[in-house]
Amino acid sequence: MQERQRLESSIEVFNRLSNSLNEYVEMLELTDSEDDIILVGEIEHSLLSLENECSSIELESLLSGEADHNNAFLEIHSGAGGTESQDWTEMLYRMYMRWADRKGYKVKSISYSAGEEAGIKSVNIQITGINAYGWLKTESGVHRLVRISPFDSNARRHTSFASVWVYPVIDDTIDINVLESDVRIDTYRASGAGGQHVNTTDSAVRITHMPSGIVVQCQNERSQHRNKDTAWVMLRARLYEQELKKREEESSEINMQKTDIGWGHQIRSYVLHPYQLVKDLRTNIESTNPDNVLDGDIDKFLEAALANKVTAK
Repeated sequence: MQERQRLESSIEVFNRLSNSLNEYVEMLELTDSEDDIILVGEIEHSLLSLENECSSIELESLLSGEADHNNAFLEIHSGAGGTESQDWTEMLYRMYMRWADRKGYKVKSISYSAGEEAGIKSVNIQITGINAYGWLKTESGVHRLVRISPFDSNARRHTSFASVWVYPVIDDTIDINVLESDVRIDTYRASGAGGQHVNTTDSAVRITHMPSGIVVQCQNERSQHRNKDTAWVMLRARLYEQELKKREEESSEINMQKTDIGWGHQIRSYVLHPYQLVKDLRTNIESTNPDNVLDGDIDKFLEAALANKVTAK
C-alpha cells in the first residue's frame, strides 16, 4: 500500500505539471494574436515557477533506486596518520551528524572506537529517515583533508584520509539468506563510553562472512544478544548493498568505466590551507566555504553526485 500511494502521488504530480504546461502554451498562442503584453508577462512568470517546480521534482525522481527510500548505515574509518587522521574522522562524523539534524533524520550509534589521543578510529551509525540511503549512497569513498595540523608543534601542513561507507538498512520484505556455516561470530569487551557493565563484559559482537570477507560489529547495546541481532541486520544489509552494486555494474557500461571506490581513490578534497576549497573530484562541484560544508551543508554535493550517478551528466 505504501508503494502504491507513492506511485499514485508521483503520477498525480506529473499529470498536474503536464496539464499546467499545456494550459500556459495554449494561453500564449491566444495572447500572441491579441498582443496582450501584460498577460504574456504573467504567463512567463508562471512558466518560470513551473520550471523551478519541475527541477525539484526531477531531483526527487533521481531517488528511484531499489533501496533509495531505506534508512542507511554509515561507517567512517580513519586512514594512516594516527591522531591527525583520527581527528579528521571525528570532523566527518560531526559533518554527517549535523547534516542528518538539518534533514530531521534520527541517528543511532552502532559502534564507536575512540582514538588514543584524540578523534575517532572508526564509527558506525544508523541514520533513519525517508530517502536516507538514497541521499547518502554516493558518499562512499575516500575523503581527503589538507590543513595546518593542530597536533604539529611546527605548524606544518598535513594531508589526512578517511574512508566512508554507506549501505542500506533492509527490512523484512527483503530476504537475504546467510548460511551459519559461512560466518564466524566473535564476542569481545566493548571499548569507549558505556558504563561499567559495557566495559567489563564480553557484550560486543563481531560477525565475519568468510565467502565475501565482510566484517560487521556492534557494541552499542548492553546485551550481547541485542548486539548480535543488530550485527546480523548489518551483515544482511552489506550483502544486499553488494548485490545492488553488482547489478548496477552489469546493467550499465558507464558504471563499469568508473574508478572503483577504494583506499587511495578520493572522491572529495577539503582544503583548509593554503586556500579554502571543498571540491568533489567526480562532479567538479566546489565550495569556497569549508566551514559551512563541515557544519553539514553538503546538499549540493549530494545532489550533483546523485545526478551524475543516475544520468551520467
